[in-house]
Amino acid sequence: MERLIFLAAGLVISIFSSITTRLTCNAATENVTCLPSDRRALLDFKNGLSDPENVLSSWRGADCCGWRGIVCDNVTGSVTVIDLHNPYPLGYGLWNLSGEIRPSLVQLESLKHLDLSSNEFGGIPIPEFLGSLKNLQYLNLSNSGFSGTIPPNLGNLSRLEFLMFLISVDLSLASANWLEVLNMPDLTELHLSACGLSGPIPYLSRVNFTSLAVIDLSFNGFSSMFPHWLVNISTLVHADLSNCMLRGRIPLGFGELPDLEFLNLALNGNLSASSSLFRGSWRSIKVLNLASNKVHGELPASIGNMVSLTDFDLFDNDVEGGIPSTIGSLCKLVNLDISGNKLTGSLPEFLEGTENCGVGSPLPSLVNLRLSVNQMTGRLPDWLGQLKNLEELSLDGNFFEGPLPASLGSLQNLTDLSLAANRLNGTLPESIGQLQELVVLDVSSNYLSGIVGETHFSKLRKLKILSLSSNSFILNVSSDWLPPFQTRSLNMGSCQLGPLFPGWLRSQNEIMYLDISNASISGPIPAWFWDLTFNFSLLNVSFNRLQGQLPRSFQVTPFADLDFSSNLFEGPLPLPSVPVELLDLSNNRFQGPIPQNINLSSNNLTGTIPSSIGKCSYLKVVDLGNNNLSGEIPNSIGQLNQLQSLHVKNNLIAGNLPLSLKNLSSLETLDLGNNKLEGALPPWLGESLTSLRILSLRSNLFSRGIPSSLSNLTSLQVLDLAENSLAGSIPASLGDLKAMVQEQLTNEYLLYGRYRGVYYEENLVVNLKNQSQKFTKTLSLVTAIDLSGNHLSGDFPVELTNLQGLMVLNLSRNHISGQVPDSISRLTQLASLDLSSNDLSGTIPASMESLSFLGYLNLSNNNLSGKIPDKGQMSTFGSNAFEGNPGLCGAPLVVTCPGEDSGKGVNPPNGNNVVYDINDGIIDRWFYLSIGLGFAAGIIVPYLVLVIRKPWSDQYFNFVDKVVSKLLSVGRRAQTAHEGNEEDSRRGKMESIPKMTSFDASCTSSFRSFEMYFRSSR
Repeated sequence: MERLIFLAAGLVISIFSSITTRLTCNAATENVTCLPSDRRALLDFKNGLSDPENVLSSWRGADCCGWRGIVCDNVTGSVTVIDLHNPYPLGYGLWNLSGEIRPSLVQLESLKHLDLSSNEFGGIPIPEFLGSLKNLQYLNLSNSGFSGTIPPNLGNLSRLEFLMFLISVDLSLASANWLEVLNMPDLTELHLSACGLSGPIPYLSRVNFTSLAVIDLSFNGFSSMFPHWLVNISTLVHADLSNCMLRGRIPLGFGELPDLEFLNLALNGNLSASSSLFRGSWRSIKVLNLASNKVHGELPASIGNMVSLTDFDLFDNDVEGGIPSTIGSLCKLVNLDISGNKLTGSLPEFLEGTENCGVGSPLPSLVNLRLSVNQMTGRLPDWLGQLKNLEELSLDGNFFEGPLPASLGSLQNLTDLSLAANRLNGTLPESIGQLQELVVLDVSSNYLSGIVGETHFSKLRKLKILSLSSNSFILNVSSDWLPPFQTRSLNMGSCQLGPLFPGWLRSQNEIMYLDISNASISGPIPAWFWDLTFNFSLLNVSFNRLQGQLPRSFQVTPFADLDFSSNLFEGPLPLPSVPVELLDLSNNRFQGPIPQNINLSSNNLTGTIPSSIGKCSYLKVVDLGNNNLSGEIPNSIGQLNQLQSLHVKNNLIAGNLPLSLKNLSSLETLDLGNNKLEGALPPWLGESLTSLRILSLRSNLFSRGIPSSLSNLTSLQVLDLAENSLAGSIPASLGDLKAMVQEQLTNEYLLYGRYRGVYYEENLVVNLKNQSQKFTKTLSLVTAIDLSGNHLSGDFPVELTNLQGLMVLNLSRNHISGQVPDSISRLTQLASLDLSSNDLSGTIPASMESLSFLGYLNLSNNNLSGKIPDKGQMSTFGSNAFEGNPGLCGAPLVVTCPGEDSGKGVNPPNGNNVVYDINDGIIDRWFYLSIGLGFAAGIIVPYLVLVIRKPWSDQYFNFVDKVVSKLLSVGRRAQTAHEGNEEDSRRGKMESIPKMTSFDASCTSSFRSFEMYFRSSR
């Protein structure tokens, strides 16, 4: 916004300058006539220019002082000013001088001012002869298409005060000493914004900028350390080095520059500073913008000393702690943005220094207050309603709680009220309806409830964005209500709007984004609604009970997101008239063949996939899973060059994998499981589809071997080739799958779609613990290899033990031989291991006892022998994990190992040494009674001791904290490995809590309750 204001101001100044120039020219014409030599030089200069709009039509006759853009000295008649800047906006097409700049300008010995800005010189170099204009004080070539280097002889312009190359002058070829060329004592303004400069900012051993007041090097790519010599320029008033890829610490010396009013270091990303930066005097500072850097620490109370501050922007940093109440001393503050940080605590209940402002309200000049996406808590204070000039209040993405203060209705200048994603409760104050200037009202994703009626909107005539979703509002308006506003974005998901389709929507002719999902609406969509959709970029009506048929064709904007899922729609599938970004028709009652245009999963679609699908070239997701489609995958599928996810699972698709699939270089998920596909797995799967993260071809008819090229898939996390007819050995190269070598610690939550509430969740069914489980929200954490149910042979590939991040390994029901390698203990993240029904021999490695995350093990039906390891996690598995191995012995099998004391119980099944204890029942009763008494004593005795001895209790609870923290860590790991088969409800609903394992839910809860009980007692 600041940039736009700056450019707009520049345009106004330029137009004013043009008018002034014309007036001056006319005055000059009355007094003097130009020198003949200057006239000849100007005509030669004109002959080098291309002037398609005839801008220089006045350049004729003897007196050049009357020509457009020329100013002469009133005494000598010599030309002092050439101002041919384009006064119109860029691209307006009413000026646009081009051509070449001829050296005849050097003959204008008195020239002080040269402005050729905003023309189009087509990338020609900056003329070197400009350095010979010794009297030049002002040079402006901005936005004129010059390129190349900064001529070294510009350093000869000892009188130059204003140098403005600014935007669109390509200086990417500038030499390393470009700044030394410009290091001139009389220069007051240096503007080199967006010039393509790169590399380190040159170090100045001697700073000659003794007059420099303005320096603008913004929007270049320096990628260097911050130039500390800047703080040595005591005359500096305005410094803009934003978006320059600078790094290092921000010098504290900026705070001591006596005249500094404007400092913009935003969007560098790696500039750091601590709270000590704000403890300087900053006696003149008005604008301080450090957004998108690494400023850290707490804001000190001394920030209240910056009494001239009007704009303070710390967006997207690491600022911690609370907001000091001394900020109330900043009486001139207009814009305050500390959003995207780590602020904690509550908004100050009072602000210090308000008496210094001479008015009864705090921060009387404040227009924009942005504190969104922090960790702030507490209630919203009433003094917010006293910020009489406030236009934007953005507090979304925090932990604020309690009711909305009714005083917000006093902010008559408010245009943007964003309080989304907090913990606010209570009702929506009716006083909100009095905010006549309000454009944005967003209170979504809170705990608000109650009736919302016509009074809440009575004066909101300028409202354009209304978001009430993910609350418990009930809309109660009359059937003939006409809203006073025309919204462009209406988000009322999870509000109760029904039971009928809201008729008041008929008046909303400007709407572009509409979400009325999960809104308790029943019945058909009225015909008039489809006259509104031509402007829609988002339409979400999912999770209602809408019924009837959708139009076969309807108009929306190109690449819109459309969600009709989870309703009662029936009949043929609708067909948008333009390409769409997302179309979700799942969980309805649609019938008939598939159209050309796609989530169409879980319906009853039949027929073949049409070859015309290749015309939908912008598709990123195609999900045709869980239907009755037949035929082959068309070759045209390879034309979807932006496709990232392809699901055709659970259909009747036959034939080979089409060669055209190799063109889908962006494909991340390929799920073709449970079909009738056949043939060999082509090597190009690993050679061309290098972005694959998920490859599932299970339950088909594929034969021959597994291509070793799959090891090239460096991002592959799930490889599922189970239930085919694959033969040969397992390629050793699979041990090189990089994404499985280390644990996946970041949950990226794979989504496709542009709008909140409407997206496609990536999903996959994985065979885990001998059960099919569906993963969505934690899918990016899963790593699995399933080659079960094939005809694979050869030794167990020891190279697989390199995959230390692997969670699931299933090689069951093959013909794998050899021994289980001792190095299998390297699979430290393994949660499920199934090697059953093979030809494995030898002993079970004792090293498996260290696999602490192993929750499922099946080694049954092999030729394993020896004693079963019985320590660590191996002691937790039942006998069915080891059955069918005649040579195995020891617990949990009933077969004892040679040389071991059989003890009580049942020994080898030959009938010998079978002993039954007649006292089992008595022992059981005493056993359980002792457990009960011991448990009671274990609770009561420590409790009494801890209550009496505080130091002991402190030590105890520190220990409990560590235990609980460890349990939570293990529980979270178990949660990922046990995500349930239930599908979370989507779009318009609050995200459901992932299903927890019994360990995570019960054990962790018990320990938390146990700890809380003793803490409260203490």
